[in-house]
Amino acid sequence: MAKQLDYHTLREIFTRFQEADPAPVGELDHVNVYTLVVAVALSAQATDVGVNRATAELFKIADTPQKMLDLGEEGVIDHIKTIGLYRNKAKNVIKLSKILVEQYGGEVPCSRAALESLPGVGRKTANVVLNMWWRHPAQAVDTHIFRVGNRSGICPGKNVDAVERAIEDNIPVDFQLHAHHWLILHGRYHCKARRPQCPTCIIRDLCQFEEKTL
Repeated sequence: MAKQLDYHTLREIFTRFQEADPAPVGELDHVNVYTLVVAVALSAQATDVGVNRATAELFKIADTPQKMLDLGEEGVIDHIKTIGLYRNKAKNVIKLSKILVEQYGGEVPCSRAALESLPGVGRKTANVVLNMWWRHPAQAVDTHIFRVGNRSGICPGKNVDAVERAIEDNIPVDFQLHAHHWLILHGRYHCKARRPQCPTCIIRDLCQFEEKTL
C-alpha cells in the first residue's frame, strides 16, 4: 500500500483527469433514478456491459417500481438470467420495488440511510445513486478504486471504508463530485489489475506504484 499523496500532488492528478475527461459519467444505462438503482444493484459481481445487455429490454417494460412488480420475479429472471446471481438479484429487485411502492409512494428516496435499507442496496450502490442522480459528492468505492487508490497513493486504505474516507479527507473539494468516476475509469481502462498501462498513463510521473510496467 502506497503512502497518501500530498495535497498539491493530488490537485495536479485530478487536474489532469479533468482536462482529459471534464464530465465523466457512469457506464450503466438507465432512464430514471429507479432504473439507476436497479442497474447498480444488478451490477454487483457483474460487468456494466453485461448489465446493460440484460436491462435493455427490461427497462422498456418496467421503468417504475409498480411496473416491475407487475412483471413479477419470474419475468425479471427472464431478462437478467445472463448475469451472475440472477435469482437472488431478481428477488431483491422485487422486494425493493415493493418497499418503494408501499413506503415511498413509488419514489426513490434521496437519503443514504433510506437507500441502504432497500434489499440489495449497500453503501456503494447508495453512493452511486446519490452521486449520479442527485450530484452529491458521494464516493462509491469499487475494486477499481481500491486498486488505483492503493497503488498510486491517491487514496490508500486497508478496506473500502478507509479508501472512501481517504477520498473525502484528501482530494480537493472542487474535484469531489467526479472523483470516483475518474478513478473507476482510470482503473478500468488504464490501471488494470493484471496489466496496468503505465507507459500511456497520464499520471505515471506522480503515481507511487513501485511495479510500473515499461
